[in-house]
Amino acid sequence: MCPVASKVINLRVPEAKQALIDRAVAVTGKNRTEFILDAVTEKAREILADQTHFALSKQAMQRFNTLIEAPLENSDALKRLLTKPSPWER
Repeated sequence: MCPVASKVINLRVPEAKQALIDRAVAVTGKNRTEFILDAVTEKAREILADQTHFALSKQAMQRFNTLIEAPLENSDALKRLLTKPSPWER
């Protein structure tokens, strides 16, 4: 069930870009609003996911690498983690 849309976003676009979007819309079977909202939301998630930054000393980085490369002790925990929906999918 989708949440009710209550906000408005207006766009001005060049004719060529609108034509490109409309061609893609026709292929997907979505309406223009759904298509644009899905595309923009996906791009926003991608950009935000890339914003993770680690600042570590050389020693801390070596320790981090050692831990990340070590074999897993509890594969059940990893299975739970990988099957749990991402925060934006909940």
